[in-house]
Amino acid sequence: MRFRHTNRPGFVFGLVDFCTAGLFFLFYMPLSGLQDELDEILGHRTLRYWKAYLLGIPTLFIYPLVWMARIAEELKAKALKMGIEGPHTSWWHMFGWNTFGLLLLGPAVATKRFFDTLNAIERQING
Repeated sequence: MRFRHTNRPGFVFGLVDFCTAGLFFLFYMPLSGLQDELDEILGHRTLRYWKAYLLGIPTLFIYPLVWMARIAEELKAKALKMGIEGPHTSWWHMFGWNTFGLLLLGPAVATKRFFDTLNAIERQING
């Protein structure tokens, strides 16, 4: 598979998603094909984001945060396996910035590194 979007602006995406309480990714992930790209890269079908989002409503949005942190850790493992130099996203980077760094634009910082790692993987796969 050839990936078309290998330069997504993670910081901007994170900021917009934070300001819209997660609604941005609720629409962006399926419409842009991001969910399918993650499935292809990780080698398995991931839980659809809309389901994680709905499960987040009764859990004060902790469920989608943990869901994204798990995917971040899988992306880190994939990047390391491919020999891509870091810094990489990780479970703690995603979770920590989205909780403890909430008032310091943490979600945008975490999302930037997430997309930096994803973009690097996709560029290397594209060759």
